[in-house]
Amino acid sequence: MVTLLDYESKVPNAWCPGCGNFGILQAVKKALVDLNLEPKQILFVSGIGQAPKLPHYTRGNVFNGLHGRTLPAATGAKITNHELTVIGIDGDGGAYGEGVQHLLAAARRNVDITYLVHNNQVYGLTKGQASPTSELGFISKTTPLGAGQPLNPLLLALASDVSFLARGFSGDIDHLAGLIGAAIKHHGFALIDILQPCVSFNHINTFQWYKQRVYKLEGDYDPTDKAAALKKAQEWGDRIPIGIIFKQERTVYEDTLPQLKKGPLVKQPIEPKRIEKLLEEF
Repeated sequence: MVTLLDYESKVPNAWCPGCGNFGILQAVKKALVDLNLEPKQILFVSGIGQAPKLPHYTRGNVFNGLHGRTLPAATGAKITNHELTVIGIDGDGGAYGEGVQHLLAAARRNVDITYLVHNNQVYGLTKGQASPTSELGFISKTTPLGAGQPLNPLLLALASDVSFLARGFSGDIDHLAGLIGAAIKHHGFALIDILQPCVSFNHINTFQWYKQRVYKLEGDYDPTDKAAALKKAQEWGDRIPIGIIFKQERTVYEDTLPQLKKGPLVKQPIEPKRIEKLLEEF
C-alpha cells in the first residue's frame, strides 16, 4: 500500500513561505497515493521556473529540460515507455508563453500525458515580470504602463480539441487532488490549469481574491457538453469556475503507433542489423 511517506523528499524547499505551490505539491502527492501509484511508476517532466521545482520536492523519476520545452520531452518519454504515468509540470510562462506551441501539438495529438500548469499570472523565478495570463493593466518591470489582454488557456485548449480540461485552485487541496487523479486516469491528454497565488510578486490575485471568486461546478454541469465548456471557459472576474470543464473520448496518439503493438520500446529487443541497410546508404 502506497502512503504519503513514499513521496517524502529530503531536498530543501526554496519556495517562498505561503507560496501557492505548496498546496499543489500536497495535492499531487495525495492524488498519487489515492491511485496507489508507486514512485517508480511515475515520470515527472518539467522545465525551468518555480513550478518546475515541484518534482524535486517529492519522489519519482524526473526529467528537467528547457524552459517551455516540457511537453516534447514528455511525449518522447511516453512513446518510449507508454506504461509510465507521465506528468508534466510547468508555470504559466513556460506553458502558455515559450511552450504554447507544444501545448497545441500535444492537445491535438492527444498524447496520454497529464499536464499541470501552475498559473500564478506572473514570472516568479525571474522576480515578477508579467506573464501571458497577467491581468489586463498589471504593472510589472516589463509592463510599466500595464499588461495587455491576457491569454485564456482554457479557450486555447478547447480550440485544440483537448480531450480533458480542468481548472483547480491551490487553496483547495482535496478538490485539486481529485482533479489530478481524474486527469491521470483519463486516457489521453489532460490539462489542468491551477490557480496559484504568488505571495511575493502578484499582490492582485491573492488567496483572498480567489476565495471570494472561485466556485465548484455544480453536480448538474455536463463536462461532455463543449458549448457549455466554452461558456465556462470565459467566466472570469466576480465568479471563476473550478472543476472538470470538458472531457471527451478521442483516439490516443500512442495507440496509433504500430511500433508499440509489441509493448513499450524499452522492453523490445534491440536488433542492430535492422538498421545496417540504412547505414550503408550513408
